Amino acid sequence: MTDWLPDRGLRAPELSSQTVTLAVAAALLLAVVGLHPVSVLPVRSQYALSVFVVALLLWLTKPVPYAISSLACVSLLYALGVVDTFEAAVSGFTSSLVYFLLVLLLLGNAVRSVGLDTQLANRLLSPDSTPRGAFRSIARNVLVLALFMPSAMARAVAFIPIVEEVTEELDLPSGSGFERATFLLLGHINPIASMALMTGGGMALVTSGILATSVRPLSWVEWAVLMVPPTVALYVLAAAAAGLLNTVDADSTVDPGTSGIADASADGELTREQGLVAAVMAGTVLAWVVGSFAGLPEILPAVAAVSVLALPGVDVIDADDVKGLSWGVLFLIGATLSILDALKATQTIALVVDLLARFVPFEAFSHWQLVGLLLGFAVTVRVLFSTGSAAIVVILPIVLRFAETFGVTRLYLGLAVLLVVGSTTILPFNTTAVLVSLDRGPLTNRDVTLFGFVTMGLSLVVVTLSWLFYWPLVA
Repeated sequence: MTDWLPDRGLRAPELSSQTVTLAVAAALLLAVVGLHPVSVLPVRSQYALSVFVVALLLWLTKPVPYAISSLACVSLLYALGVVDTFEAAVSGFTSSLVYFLLVLLLLGNAVRSVGLDTQLANRLLSPDSTPRGAFRSIARNVLVLALFMPSAMARAVAFIPIVEEVTEELDLPSGSGFERATFLLLGHINPIASMALMTGGGMALVTSGILATSVRPLSWVEWAVLMVPPTVALYVLAAAAAGLLNTVDADSTVDPGTSGIADASADGELTREQGLVAAVMAGTVLAWVVGSFAGLPEILPAVAAVSVLALPGVDVIDADDVKGLSWGVLFLIGATLSILDALKATQTIALVVDLLARFVPFEAFSHWQLVGLLLGFAVTVRVLFSTGSAAIVVILPIVLRFAETFGVTRLYLGLAVLLVVGSTTILPFNTTAVLVSLDRGPLTNRDVTLFGFVTMGLSLVVVTLSWLFYWPLVA
């Protein structure tokens, strides 16, 4: 009985917050359905907006799992008459983006399950002779590894043990400049590398999908041409900032008699499974490059790779891998796309933009003031989300609609939103890699927030230079 009471007391606040959230969501729906408070909008648009706001509330506070809240919200689209059929309500789940992300998650799990992530990291990494040299080596190799391992989270998990071992070999104290800078690299800067390629992660995939429907489709190679230089520049600037702000030591050296990572990695050989996964991943990247010129959809090489790794006798991917996927995130993306389809079908986004234009003098703003205002809006909304891809799904269609209305180049703005949103981590829960680095390293919440503003500022500099000079040259 005494053991049970404390548990009950600990669970009560969580239950209370969940109940409050659900009650607020229900009250909002009832108010809109019963009162139709925004008289300037058609009823179906009001219902669509209410479902959109309820979905945001449920996803941000998570009183129930993502899969449940996502299914409930798409069902509301049909129940309230926003769409005419249930098939239309779940249209987002038929998007190739959902399935593309699914197979990429399976490939990322395959790389991690056979230990290829750690093996590649060990082969690439050399601690050099000083903490500064080790930090630069880790920064280079995290960037290289992003070409083969789409998940920033997987890269962070792979490199954390290596960072700990290098710290021990260098005989550095806990909280040293090297350790702090490296954990900022793995948390804040590492996810930036994922934006270089269209298939580099969820944020890039979501952005490319929305641009394909709202602006124009981009091939894998086009995306690389547009995004690799700005992303690498941003990554290098952020890594340099992490090293400078934490004063990484350049004097300490490794004991020459110590057997370190370099020795271990030089002797290590790939297992059969690791070699197979490496070959399949290399073939997939090659197929994406060739397919960009041949018109081959990017999802097909990824599906072929997953199929090969799941063949009998190979069994790198099995039923347990499928069960262990982040299904909640996949449901969230599918539901968000469904809600966005409903908002477009009812012309709600266009109506809201027109309504805001009546009260906010957007015409009075200069071109760059308007771009800054839209990017500021994107950052503000991004801070509320625990994943960058979910934030982009919500933000980008609205921002692009404003861009179309006021003559801002939508392609540049879409890429700019990705770079700024992908580089902004103000709260630890904004990025899973930051959560891991905060948990395993010497960083504090204050460190996370302050460096989040640094990377955000650097992203704005890179976006400005890309917009003015680089993108007009290659687009």
